[in-house]
Amino acid sequence: MSTPRILRLDKTGQPMQWMSQEEAATLICNDRVLWSAGDNVIVLRGGTGRDGQRSTLEIPTIIASEGRDKHVMETPPLTNKYLFRRDDSTCMYCGLTFPYELLSRDHIMPVSRGGRDIWKNVVCACIRCNNFKRDRTPEEAGMPLLAVPFVPSRYEYLYLANRNILGDQMEFLRKGFSRHLLARIA
Repeated sequence: MSTPRILRLDKTGQPMQWMSQEEAATLICNDRVLWSAGDNVIVLRGGTGRDGQRSTLEIPTIIASEGRDKHVMETPPLTNKYLFRRDDSTCMYCGLTFPYELLSRDHIMPVSRGGRDIWKNVVCACIRCNNFKRDRTPEEAGMPLLAVPFVPSRYEYLYLANRNILGDQMEFLRKGFSRHLLARIA
């Protein structure tokens, strides 16, 4: 199991990014944490001091700090990893779940016909369905979509970007999920 990451929020409570425990420790030690939330605390253990006591630092799993992450984008990057996770590795045509290697990105309105490579025009499709659909629309191919494609919100993007989310972090992020994602991960 990988090391849990810390969910960083801005001072208004909007999620900004996942950060390492070391990055969070730096914010705490530099007194840059405004407030924290959640039920979990991660304890980092340091060296032994002159008094023989081992140092410890408690890191909340959700912290708010000043500033905005200059890398925060309004629209999350469209990658197959995030797309397949958004659609829960389920082909949006046949409804079956597949491993990553057997999935593909399908453009609802084919690129060859002017369709764009954007979140609302792509879905997860198994290779078989994508090959059958070819350069047709779902209607033309007689393959209705099983779910509506959507652009992930900031909350949803952070969910898609991390496989090791702690319970309190998930509870926080779920508050910002659309009904589309809630229906897929229920």
